[in-house]
Amino acid sequence: MILTVDEAGRALADPACYADERRLHDALALLRRESPVHRVEAPGYNPFWAVTRHADIMEVEREHEVFLNAPRPLLATAEFDEINRQRQEQGIALRTLIHMDDPDHRVIRAIGADWFRPRAMRALEPRVRELARRYVDRMVEFGGECDFARQVAVHFPLYVILSLLGLPESDFDRMLKLTQELFGGDDDELQRGTTSEEKVEVLLDFFAYFQGLTEARRARPTDDLASAIANARVDGEPLNDFDTASYYVIVATAGHDTTSAVIAGGLHALVEHPDQLERLRAEPGLMPLAVDEMIRWVTPVKEFMRTAARDYELHGVTIPEGDSLLLSYPSANRDEDVFKDPFAFDVGRDPNKHLAFGFGVHYCLGAALARIEVRAFFEELVPRLGSIELAGTPESIATTFVGGLKRLPVRYSLV
Repeated sequence: MILTVDEAGRALADPACYADERRLHDALALLRRESPVHRVEAPGYNPFWAVTRHADIMEVEREHEVFLNAPRPLLATAEFDEINRQRQEQGIALRTLIHMDDPDHRVIRAIGADWFRPRAMRALEPRVRELARRYVDRMVEFGGECDFARQVAVHFPLYVILSLLGLPESDFDRMLKLTQELFGGDDDELQRGTTSEEKVEVLLDFFAYFQGLTEARRARPTDDLASAIANARVDGEPLNDFDTASYYVIVATAGHDTTSAVIAGGLHALVEHPDQLERLRAEPGLMPLAVDEMIRWVTPVKEFMRTAARDYELHGVTIPEGDSLLLSYPSANRDEDVFKDPFAFDVGRDPNKHLAFGFGVHYCLGAALARIEVRAFFEELVPRLGSIELAGTPESIATTFVGGLKRLPVRYSLV
Protein backbone atom coordinates (compact mmCIF):
# COMPACT_ATOMS: atom_id res chain seq x y z
CA MET A 1 0.00 0.00 0.00
CA ILE A 2 1.45 3.36 -1.06
CA LEU A 3 0.78 6.14 1.44
CA THR A 4 0.78 9.88 0.96
CA VAL A 5 2.55 11.94 3.60
CA ASP A 6 -0.79 13.16 4.97
CA GLU A 7 -2.06 9.56 5.20
CA ALA A 8 1.12 8.59 7.02
CA GLY A 9 0.56 11.39 9.52
CA ARG A 10 -3.04 10.38 10.15
CA ALA A 11 -1.93 6.79 10.74
CA LEU A 12 -0.35 7.94 14.01
CA ALA A 13 -3.84 8.68 15.34
CA ASP A 14 -5.16 5.25 14.33
CA PRO A 15 -4.86 2.67 17.16
CA ALA A 16 -5.09 -0.19 14.65
CA CYS A 17 -1.92 1.05 12.95
CA TYR A 18 0.15 0.19 16.04
CA ALA A 19 -1.10 -3.39 15.82
CA ASP A 20 0.26 -3.63 12.26
CA GLU A 21 4.04 -3.20 12.42
CA ARG A 22 4.61 -3.04 8.68
CA ARG A 23 1.97 -0.36 8.17
CA LEU A 24 3.27 1.63 11.15
CA HIS A 25 6.92 1.57 10.09
CA ASP A 26 6.11 2.29 6.45
CA ALA A 27 4.27 5.42 7.62
CA LEU A 28 7.04 6.47 9.99
CA ALA A 29 9.81 5.93 7.43
CA LEU A 30 7.92 8.09 4.93
CA LEU A 31 7.52 10.88 7.46
CA ARG A 32 11.20 10.76 8.48
CA ARG A 33 12.17 10.98 4.83
CA GLU A 34 9.78 13.59 3.49
CA SER A 35 8.20 15.50 6.38
CA PRO A 36 9.92 14.86 9.73
CA VAL A 37 7.94 17.64 11.45
CA HIS A 38 4.50 17.19 9.96
CA ARG A 39 1.19 18.81 10.83
CA VAL A 40 -1.53 16.20 11.29
CA GLU A 41 -5.25 16.79 11.07
CA ALA A 42 -6.98 13.51 11.89
CA PRO A 43 -10.76 13.10 12.21
CA GLY A 44 -11.87 13.25 15.83
CA TYR A 45 -8.56 14.67 17.09
CA ASN A 46 -7.26 18.16 17.74
CA PRO A 47 -4.41 18.96 15.29
CA PHE A 48 -0.81 18.16 16.25
CA TRP A 49 2.69 18.07 14.80
CA ALA A 50 4.21 14.61 14.34
CA VAL A 51 7.95 14.61 15.19
CA THR A 52 9.62 11.47 13.86
CA ARG A 53 13.41 11.99 13.73
CA HIS A 54 15.61 10.96 16.65
CA ALA A 55 17.52 14.27 16.68
CA ASP A 56 14.35 16.39 16.65
CA ILE A 57 12.77 14.39 19.48
CA MET A 58 15.99 14.82 21.50
CA GLU A 59 15.83 18.57 20.89
CA VAL A 60 12.24 18.78 22.10
CA GLU A 61 13.08 16.71 25.20
CA ARG A 62 16.05 18.97 25.98
CA GLU A 63 13.95 22.13 25.65
CA HIS A 64 11.61 21.12 28.48
CA GLU A 65 10.95 24.76 29.44
CA VAL A 66 9.65 25.43 25.92
CA PHE A 67 7.83 22.15 25.26
CA LEU A 68 5.52 21.37 28.17
CA ASN A 69 3.73 18.19 29.21
CA ALA A 70 0.62 20.12 30.19
CA PRO A 71 -2.12 20.42 29.12
CA ARG A 72 -1.96 17.59 26.56
CA PRO A 73 0.57 14.93 27.61
CA LEU A 74 -0.92 12.09 25.54
CA LEU A 75 -2.70 11.71 22.24
CA ALA A 76 -6.44 11.44 22.87
CA THR A 77 -9.58 12.28 20.97
CA ALA A 78 -10.82 15.87 20.98
CA GLU A 79 -13.78 14.69 23.07
CA PHE A 80 -11.52 13.14 25.69
CA ASP A 81 -9.26 16.24 25.67
CA GLU A 82 -12.31 18.34 26.53
CA ILE A 83 -13.44 15.99 29.30
CA ASN A 84 -9.92 16.04 30.73
CA ARG A 85 -9.80 19.85 30.57
CA GLN A 86 -13.05 20.09 32.51
CA ARG A 87 -11.85 17.62 35.11
CA GLN A 88 -8.58 19.53 35.48
CA GLU A 89 -10.56 22.70 36.20
CA GLN A 90 -12.52 20.78 38.84
CA GLY A 91 -9.29 19.41 40.36
CA ILE A 92 -10.32 15.80 39.82
CA ALA A 93 -8.17 14.82 36.82
CA LEU A 94 -5.39 12.26 36.67
CA ARG A 95 -2.14 14.16 37.37
CA THR A 96 0.84 11.86 37.13
CA LEU A 97 4.48 12.71 36.44
CA ILE A 98 3.77 12.59 32.71
CA HIS A 99 1.17 15.35 33.18
CA MET A 100 3.51 17.67 35.11
CA ASP A 101 6.18 20.24 34.39
CA ASP A 102 8.71 21.85 36.72
CA PRO A 103 8.66 22.82 39.51
CA ASP A 104 5.86 20.37 40.38
CA HIS A 105 7.43 17.59 38.34
CA ARG A 106 10.79 17.84 40.10
CA VAL A 107 9.23 17.83 43.58
CA ILE A 108 6.73 15.03 42.96
CA ARG A 109 9.26 12.84 41.12
CA ALA A 110 11.57 13.01 44.15
CA ILE A 111 8.97 11.24 46.32
CA GLY A 112 9.60 7.89 44.68
CA ALA A 113 13.09 8.46 43.30
CA ASP A 114 14.97 6.70 46.12
CA TRP A 115 13.00 3.52 45.51
CA PHE A 116 14.41 3.31 41.97
CA ARG A 117 18.03 4.30 42.61
CA PRO A 118 20.84 1.74 41.98
CA ARG A 119 21.20 0.83 45.67
CA ALA A 120 17.49 0.03 45.98
CA MET A 121 17.54 -1.89 42.72
CA ARG A 122 20.47 -4.03 43.91
CA ALA A 123 18.53 -4.86 47.06
CA LEU A 124 15.47 -5.81 44.98
CA GLU A 125 17.33 -7.89 42.39
CA PRO A 126 17.35 -11.21 44.34
CA ARG A 127 13.55 -11.02 44.63
CA VAL A 128 13.23 -10.23 40.92
CA ARG A 129 15.40 -13.23 40.04
CA GLU A 130 13.38 -15.47 42.33
CA LEU A 131 10.19 -14.39 40.55
CA ALA A 132 11.81 -14.84 37.12
CA ARG A 133 12.69 -18.41 38.08
CA ARG A 134 9.14 -19.01 39.29
CA TYR A 135 7.63 -17.90 35.98
CA VAL A 136 10.06 -19.90 33.85
CA ASP A 137 9.17 -22.92 36.03
CA ARG A 138 5.54 -22.15 35.29
CA MET A 139 6.31 -22.49 31.58
CA VAL A 140 7.43 -26.05 32.35
CA GLU A 141 4.12 -26.67 34.13
CA PHE A 142 2.23 -25.57 30.99
CA GLY A 143 3.59 -28.68 29.27
CA GLY A 144 5.54 -27.16 26.39
CA GLU A 145 2.90 -24.87 24.92
CA CYS A 146 1.34 -21.61 26.13
CA ASP A 147 0.24 -18.15 25.19
CA PHE A 148 3.39 -16.52 26.49
CA ALA A 149 2.01 -12.96 26.42
CA ARG A 150 -1.11 -13.78 28.45
CA GLN A 151 0.14 -16.54 30.71
CA VAL A 152 3.67 -15.39 31.55
CA ALA A 153 4.71 -11.95 30.31
CA VAL A 154 1.85 -9.96 31.86
CA HIS A 155 2.18 -11.62 35.27
CA PHE A 156 5.90 -11.52 36.10
CA PRO A 157 6.46 -7.72 36.00
CA LEU A 158 3.06 -7.08 37.59
CA TYR A 159 4.07 -9.26 40.53
CA VAL A 160 7.36 -7.34 40.84
CA ILE A 161 5.90 -3.82 40.79
CA LEU A 162 2.92 -4.58 43.02
CA SER A 163 5.22 -6.33 45.49
CA LEU A 164 7.35 -3.17 45.52
CA LEU A 165 4.22 -1.14 46.26
CA GLY A 166 3.27 -3.61 48.98
CA LEU A 167 -0.11 -4.64 47.58
CA PRO A 168 -1.62 -7.98 48.57
CA GLU A 169 -1.43 -10.76 46.01
CA SER A 170 -5.22 -11.10 46.21
CA ASP A 171 -5.49 -7.71 44.45
CA PHE A 172 -3.16 -8.53 41.54
CA ASP A 173 -5.86 -9.78 39.18
CA ARG A 174 -7.86 -6.61 39.74
CA MET A 175 -4.82 -4.45 38.99
CA LEU A 176 -4.10 -6.44 35.84
CA LYS A 177 -7.63 -5.94 34.55
CA LEU A 178 -7.63 -2.20 35.30
CA THR A 179 -4.20 -1.76 33.70
CA GLN A 180 -5.27 -3.57 30.54
CA GLU A 181 -8.47 -1.50 30.36
CA LEU A 182 -6.48 1.72 30.80
CA PHE A 183 -3.87 1.02 28.12
CA GLY A 184 -6.19 -1.09 25.96
CA GLY A 185 -8.93 1.52 25.79
CA ASP A 186 -8.76 1.50 21.98
CA ASP A 187 -8.61 -2.28 21.65
CA ASP A 188 -11.91 -4.05 20.97
CA GLU A 189 -10.93 -6.98 23.16
CA LEU A 190 -9.42 -5.19 26.16
CA GLN A 191 -11.46 -1.97 26.42
CA ARG A 192 -14.21 -1.59 29.00
CA GLY A 193 -16.30 0.39 26.54
CA THR A 194 -16.11 2.69 23.56
CA THR A 195 -17.20 6.02 25.02
CA SER A 196 -15.01 8.62 26.70
CA GLU A 197 -17.18 8.34 29.80
CA GLU A 198 -16.44 4.61 30.05
CA LYS A 199 -12.73 5.29 29.73
CA VAL A 200 -12.95 7.82 32.56
CA GLU A 201 -14.68 5.16 34.68
CA VAL A 202 -11.51 3.07 34.54
CA LEU A 203 -9.54 5.95 36.09
CA LEU A 204 -12.22 6.43 38.75
CA ASP A 205 -11.94 2.75 39.67
CA PHE A 206 -8.18 3.17 40.05
CA PHE A 207 -8.75 6.23 42.22
CA ALA A 208 -11.27 4.44 44.44
CA TYR A 209 -8.88 1.54 45.01
CA PHE A 210 -5.87 3.72 45.75
CA GLN A 211 -7.80 6.09 47.99
CA GLY A 212 -8.49 3.13 50.26
CA LEU A 213 -4.80 2.18 50.12
CA THR A 214 -3.78 5.73 51.04
CA GLU A 215 -6.05 5.76 54.08
CA ALA A 216 -4.70 2.40 55.22
CA ARG A 217 -1.04 3.42 54.84
CA ARG A 218 -1.57 6.75 56.61
CA ALA A 219 -3.26 4.98 59.51
CA ARG A 220 -0.62 2.23 59.66
CA PRO A 221 2.60 3.13 57.78
CA THR A 222 4.61 0.21 56.40
CA ASP A 223 8.01 -0.29 54.78
CA ASP A 224 6.93 -0.16 51.14
CA LEU A 225 6.59 2.31 48.28
CA ALA A 226 2.84 2.69 48.80
CA SER A 227 3.49 3.98 52.32
CA ALA A 228 6.19 6.38 51.06
CA ILE A 229 3.69 7.84 48.57
CA ALA A 230 0.79 7.99 51.04
CA ASN A 231 2.85 9.77 53.68
CA ALA A 232 4.84 12.09 51.39
CA ARG A 233 4.72 15.81 52.11
CA VAL A 234 5.30 18.77 49.85
CA ASP A 235 5.87 22.11 51.61
CA GLY A 236 4.80 20.44 54.83
CA GLU A 237 1.46 19.26 53.46
CA PRO A 238 0.41 15.75 52.34
CA LEU A 239 -0.44 15.23 48.70
CA ASN A 240 -4.11 15.66 47.90
CA ASP A 241 -6.16 12.54 47.18
CA PHE A 242 -5.96 12.83 43.41
CA ASP A 243 -2.21 13.49 43.29
CA THR A 244 -1.62 10.56 45.63
CA ALA A 245 -3.80 8.23 43.58
CA SER A 246 -2.18 9.50 40.38
CA TYR A 247 1.25 8.58 41.72
CA TYR A 248 0.09 5.05 42.44
CA VAL A 249 -1.47 4.77 38.99
CA ILE A 250 1.70 5.73 37.13
CA VAL A 251 3.89 3.37 39.19
CA ALA A 252 1.48 0.43 39.03
CA THR A 253 0.63 0.74 35.34
CA ALA A 254 3.77 2.09 33.68
CA GLY A 255 5.90 -0.20 35.87
CA HIS A 256 4.02 -3.21 34.62
CA ASP A 257 2.59 -2.90 31.12
CA THR A 258 5.72 -1.55 29.47
CA THR A 259 7.96 -4.28 30.86
CA SER A 260 5.53 -7.08 30.01
CA ALA A 261 5.44 -5.75 26.43
CA VAL A 262 9.25 -5.91 26.21
CA ILE A 263 9.41 -9.44 27.62
CA ALA A 264 6.78 -10.74 25.19
CA GLY A 265 8.18 -8.78 22.24
CA GLY A 266 11.73 -9.77 23.15
CA LEU A 267 10.87 -13.46 23.08
CA HIS A 268 9.02 -13.01 19.79
CA ALA A 269 12.12 -11.35 18.32
CA LEU A 270 14.31 -14.26 19.44
CA VAL A 271 11.87 -16.77 17.91
CA GLU A 272 11.82 -14.82 14.63
CA HIS A 273 15.62 -14.46 14.65
CA PRO A 274 16.95 -17.87 15.73
CA ASP A 275 20.51 -16.85 14.84
CA GLN A 276 20.33 -14.17 17.53
CA LEU A 277 18.98 -16.67 20.06
CA GLU A 278 21.90 -18.99 19.29
CA ARG A 279 24.31 -16.08 19.59
CA LEU A 280 22.88 -15.23 23.00
CA ARG A 281 23.22 -18.85 24.11
CA ALA A 282 26.84 -18.91 22.99
CA GLU A 283 27.67 -15.49 24.45
CA PRO A 284 25.60 -14.96 27.62
CA GLY A 285 27.69 -11.88 28.40
CA LEU A 286 25.75 -10.11 25.63
CA MET A 287 22.57 -10.13 27.73
CA PRO A 288 22.76 -6.45 28.86
CA LEU A 289 23.07 -5.39 25.21
CA ALA A 290 20.32 -7.81 24.21
CA VAL A 291 17.98 -6.32 26.81
CA ASP A 292 18.41 -2.83 25.39
CA GLU A 293 17.90 -4.17 21.88
CA MET A 294 14.63 -5.79 22.98
CA ILE A 295 13.56 -2.48 24.50
CA ARG A 296 14.44 -0.61 21.28
CA TRP A 297 12.77 -3.25 19.14
CA VAL A 298 9.47 -3.19 21.04
CA THR A 299 9.38 0.48 22.17
CA PRO A 300 6.28 -0.05 24.35
CA VAL A 301 5.61 3.67 24.86
CA LYS A 302 4.52 4.84 21.43
CA GLU A 303 4.27 8.57 22.06
CA PHE A 304 4.15 11.46 24.45
CA MET A 305 2.80 14.87 23.57
CA ARG A 306 4.28 18.30 24.28
CA THR A 307 2.77 21.79 23.92
CA ALA A 308 4.85 24.79 22.80
CA ALA A 309 5.04 27.58 25.39
CA ARG A 310 6.29 29.94 22.68
CA ASP A 311 6.97 29.96 18.95
CA TYR A 312 9.88 27.65 18.18
CA GLU A 313 11.65 26.60 14.99
CA LEU A 314 12.17 22.84 14.80
CA HIS A 315 13.88 21.28 11.76
CA GLY A 316 13.04 24.39 9.72
CA VAL A 317 9.36 24.38 10.74
CA THR A 318 7.90 27.06 13.00
CA ILE A 319 5.81 25.53 15.78
CA PRO A 320 3.40 28.26 16.96
CA GLU A 321 2.85 28.88 20.65
CA GLY A 322 0.06 26.64 21.96
CA ASP A 323 0.43 23.95 19.27
CA SER A 324 0.97 20.33 20.33
CA LEU A 325 3.65 17.91 19.16
CA LEU A 326 3.57 14.10 19.13
CA LEU A 327 6.98 12.56 19.83
CA SER A 328 7.06 9.22 17.99
CA TYR A 329 9.43 6.92 19.88
CA PRO A 330 9.05 3.91 17.54
CA SER A 331 10.16 6.20 14.74
CA ALA A 332 13.16 7.55 16.67
CA ASN A 333 14.21 3.99 17.43
CA ARG A 334 14.28 3.05 13.74
CA ASP A 335 15.98 6.25 12.56
CA GLU A 336 18.46 5.39 9.82
CA ASP A 337 20.63 8.38 10.78
CA VAL A 338 21.25 6.94 14.25
CA PHE A 339 21.04 3.15 14.01
CA LYS A 340 23.04 1.00 11.63
CA ASP A 341 20.60 -1.35 9.88
CA PRO A 342 17.75 -0.24 12.20
CA PHE A 343 15.34 -2.97 11.07
CA ALA A 344 17.78 -5.72 12.06
CA PHE A 345 17.36 -7.30 15.50
CA ASP A 346 20.92 -7.43 16.86
CA VAL A 347 21.51 -8.73 20.41
CA GLY A 348 25.01 -7.25 20.33
CA ARG A 349 24.00 -3.77 19.12
CA ASP A 350 26.45 -1.27 20.57
CA PRO A 351 26.01 1.65 20.80
CA ASN A 352 22.24 1.62 21.17
CA LYS A 353 20.98 5.17 21.63
CA HIS A 354 17.30 4.27 21.79
CA LEU A 355 14.74 6.67 23.25
CA ALA A 356 12.32 4.09 24.63
CA PHE A 357 12.74 5.57 28.12
CA GLY A 358 12.55 9.16 26.91
CA PHE A 359 15.32 11.65 27.56
CA GLY A 360 16.18 14.49 29.91
CA VAL A 361 14.16 15.54 32.95
CA HIS A 362 11.30 13.21 32.01
CA TYR A 363 13.52 10.12 31.60
CA CYS A 364 11.64 7.06 32.87
CA LEU A 365 11.90 6.73 36.65
CA GLY A 366 11.71 2.93 36.42
CA ALA A 367 14.23 2.36 33.62
CA ALA A 368 16.73 0.52 35.85
CA LEU A 369 14.01 -1.74 37.26
CA ALA A 370 12.75 -2.57 33.76
CA ARG A 371 16.25 -3.56 32.64
CA ILE A 372 16.75 -5.74 35.74
CA GLU A 373 13.43 -7.53 35.17
CA VAL A 374 14.01 -8.22 31.47
CA ARG A 375 17.59 -9.33 32.07
CA ALA A 376 16.63 -11.59 35.00
CA PHE A 377 13.89 -13.27 33.00
CA PHE A 378 15.96 -14.03 29.91
CA GLU A 379 19.02 -15.06 31.93
CA GLU A 380 16.75 -17.64 33.53
CA LEU A 381 14.98 -18.67 30.32
CA VAL A 382 17.66 -18.80 27.61
CA PRO A 383 19.98 -21.40 29.23
CA ARG A 384 17.00 -23.69 29.86
CA LEU A 385 15.42 -23.31 26.42
CA GLY A 386 15.89 -26.38 24.27
CA SER A 387 13.69 -25.30 21.36
CA ILE A 388 10.96 -22.77 20.66
CA GLU A 389 8.66 -21.92 17.77
CA LEU A 390 5.41 -20.10 17.14
CA ALA A 391 2.28 -22.16 17.77
CA GLY A 392 -0.09 -19.65 16.22
CA THR A 393 -0.30 -16.06 15.02
CA PRO A 394 0.92 -13.31 17.40
CA GLU A 395 -1.50 -10.41 17.92
CA SER A 396 -0.75 -6.86 19.07
CA ILE A 397 -2.81 -4.39 21.06
CA ALA A 398 -4.55 -1.57 19.20
CA THR A 399 -3.33 1.57 20.97
CA THR A 400 -1.81 4.98 20.44
CA PHE A 401 0.00 5.07 23.79
CA VAL A 402 1.40 1.94 25.48
CA GLY A 403 1.26 -1.55 24.08
CA GLY A 404 2.78 -4.62 22.54
CA LEU A 405 1.74 -8.20 21.99
CA LYS A 406 -1.49 -9.37 23.59
CA ARG A 407 -1.06 -12.93 22.27
CA LEU A 408 2.11 -14.91 21.62
CA PRO A 409 1.33 -18.63 21.23
CA VAL A 410 4.55 -20.65 21.45
CA ARG A 411 5.62 -24.30 21.53
CA TYR A 412 8.87 -25.07 23.32
CA SER A 413 11.00 -27.50 25.28
CA LEU A 414 12.61 -26.49 28.58
CA VAL A 415 15.21 -28.20 30.73
